[in-house]
Amino acid sequence: MKKRGHIRIPVTRGLRDIYAMDMHLAYQAACSGKFTVVAFSRLAAAISVVRSALEQNQTRLPDAIVTLDAAIATLQIVRARGDSTEIWEIAESERPSVLEGIDMAEQSIGTLDVALLERTAEKLLEEVVNA
Repeated sequence: MKKRGHIRIPVTRGLRDIYAMDMHLAYQAACSGKFTVVAFSRLAAAISVVRSALEQNQTRLPDAIVTLDAAIATLQIVRARGDSTEIWEIAESERPSVLEGIDMAEQSIGTLDVALLERTAEKLLEEVVNA
């Protein structure tokens, strides 16, 4: 008998839309002065999950991980500033990096599968809780 491999369940439009909303709504809140720690967390989590999943899946998209890493580095600066000042905002000069990360995450998510995204999200959440 032939051994069956992992069945790939592609990311649906609905799931892609959920990730896009988490990222774009948070970004819009940041641009309009209504950024909160909750919005920041949703944006950072969505980008981080896609980035980690791409690394596991060994993406073929050129510069995907580099672009997402740049956005994550910018978000780490935003977080440090927010933690120390309690003012959550993405500075004008930081916005291009974050927006490029959002765009890359949206392009990349279609190359992933649902199970990989779920496992990656669980793993990252566990790391945050246990940190």
